[in-house]
Amino acid sequence: MRKIIVSAAAAALLASGSVAFAAVKHTTGTIKTFDATAMSLVLDDGSSFTLPKTFKDPGLQVGEKVRVSWEMSGKNKVAEAVKIAK
Repeated sequence: MRKIIVSAAAAALLASGSVAFAAVKHTTGTIKTFDATAMSLVLDDGSSFTLPKTFKDPGLQVGEKVRVSWEMSGKNKVAEAVKIAK
């Protein structure tokens, strides 16, 4: 019985660690390039993001400061949301 409880606790600990890595991250920067056709966004610091098919352009322009909420998908940063920063 004790082994089952210890195993269950260890499994719960390992599962909670993977959830922490899936958390949404935020980056703020100035738009270097934005291509609505290719669904890509690059900031002045070199950060590159793929935009989802459901992305709605809030009027992004090169040189504008934005806040990008994103998650990793394989080796790509996928933007969840892009908001114009004021």
